[in-house]
Amino acid sequence: MSTPTVPQPSTSGHAHGGEAVAGCCGSGLLGAGLGALARTGPPTPATTLRTSPGTPPGTFVIRGARVLTVDARFSSAEAIAVHDGRIAAVGTLDEVTAAAEAHSEDVQVVDRPGATILPGFVEPHAPVLPTALFAGWADVGAQRFDTVDAVLAHLADLAAAAEPGRWVLGRLFDPSLQAGPGELTADLLDTVSPEAPVAVLNASLHLAYVNSAALAVAGVDASTPDLDGSPYGRWPDGSPNGVLKGQAAMLSVLGHNPALMEVNLAEAALAVTARAAAKGVTTICDQGAGGILGPGDLDVYAEIAATGRMATRLRYSAMDLRADGFDQTGLAPGDGDDLVRAVGWKVISDGSNQGRTGHQREPYLDSDDTGIAYVEPDALVDIVAERAALGWQLVVHANGDRAIDDTLDAFEALPPGLRADRRHRIEHCSFLHDDQIARIAAMGLSPSFLIGHVHYWGRAFRDEIVGPEKARLLDRTASCTTAGIRWTLHSDEMVTPIDPLRCVENAVTRSLWREPGSVLAPEERVDVETAIRSMTADAAWQCHSDGELGSLEVGKLADLVVLADDPTTVHPSRLRHIEVLETYLGGRRVHPEPA
Repeated sequence: MSTPTVPQPSTSGHAHGGEAVAGCCGSGLLGAGLGALARTGPPTPATTLRTSPGTPPGTFVIRGARVLTVDARFSSAEAIAVHDGRIAAVGTLDEVTAAAEAHSEDVQVVDRPGATILPGFVEPHAPVLPTALFAGWADVGAQRFDTVDAVLAHLADLAAAAEPGRWVLGRLFDPSLQAGPGELTADLLDTVSPEAPVAVLNASLHLAYVNSAALAVAGVDASTPDLDGSPYGRWPDGSPNGVLKGQAAMLSVLGHNPALMEVNLAEAALAVTARAAAKGVTTICDQGAGGILGPGDLDVYAEIAATGRMATRLRYSAMDLRADGFDQTGLAPGDGDDLVRAVGWKVISDGSNQGRTGHQREPYLDSDDTGIAYVEPDALVDIVAERAALGWQLVVHANGDRAIDDTLDAFEALPPGLRADRRHRIEHCSFLHDDQIARIAAMGLSPSFLIGHVHYWGRAFRDEIVGPEKARLLDRTASCTTAGIRWTLHSDEMVTPIDPLRCVENAVTRSLWREPGSVLAPEERVDVETAIRSMTADAAWQCHSDGELGSLEVGKLADLVVLADDPTTVHPSRLRHIEVLETYLGGRRVHPEPA
């Protein structure tokens, strides 16, 4: 990686030049485009990527397990045969054995008695490279620490053990889930270290918190003007209080952290795919391509593909914030191969609901604040029209109900021919009213729900953020199913961990974390088969990959997961606890890694 230079944040809310203010719920800083890490020279064209994750393993049959194909009938079978990385047969053991022997005289038999086989899970929204970049930052989230005091104590321990002057870094802090002050202001973080810079990312990745030393390194003081849509938190006297709101403000400080330059991004990305494979994932759609190195992110994709060590496939959406750079490369929909492929064009229209930057019709509780529109409605209409005319599937981040209104208006302005079978997506699509569901169905749009919002933040939404009535509108999976809408579930790692079985459980139970026995909007629960389909066949369809993966059917890629238990028969509260025994990518076992 070449020697970086720290970029100057843009003062506009949207720019095709790649310096605009925005961020996905799970992508955070990628919206600003960490140009500080940008490589020199043009990126590798997507069409040069490898087509195989490794050498296909020949011919084998897995028997003894229940095979859930997730085909149109959700049919089951006794066995499955794989030949040269693709599914050769699914059916009775006799049928499958005969088909395998017709392909090869050397057929390996794999016995998995009592197990259940599913298509490999498709994670339709997880920013791979940002997750890789920030993986080394300390987890100070609610699943580790219940209180702000505990977070500060842990950070102080890290500061005491660190080299003098080295930044102390934390991630996943969430005041809506951790008891104490609602913000980590500079005075609080100064108790961690008055000398070394300290920076903590909010779990929404739309906010960050820094101490006085970090502000000083960045040269941010009372005279520093706010950037449009991305202000600095301030004390009454106008001096900065260490709260950075929006990605331009965040980047203006965090971009001075030299530790960002020390990450081996390719190796860290490979580790993300390995961790996903351990959860049964065989395809990830990176909804933030371009957010770290601009179009140079494609270099990293090419680099990890060339290793032969990818444990998942990648699909990706190019960020509109990096439009100029992607246009210069000539990137087009479908560029790539079955291992890495461009499928969508990503636009971020608002912020995070739990961070109170999602754009709402009505103010948040006890506030007159309705959040932030990162892209003005007229600009959104223009972007959607321009990219749809170039053949792209539009992938629009819209969390708040007002942002969803604006997104639907933009799609409604398209000629019908630019909507048909494009599988245009609305990401997160959190608070949905009946009128919006009807519009989504009429236009053939497809939402992807961050279902962890229900489980982890449902109580906070109900009691502290939007109130009980609006909280019931969160992630309306059952209502969308009734309306004939195809939808998916996602983790948006780092917001919630990649774990499809946990997502399935969240959709089936809608139970609330830390409030045992409570359910948010039980009428929106779905059955297990529907939830599984949302992370296999429907997710593959949404990612324009249903012809090659997402179900266990003859001719498709042999991407499959072997589970210790049958998710259609275990108690719903045990779904997340089902053990992933094996994961296969193109017939090659990627979890556990072969010795």
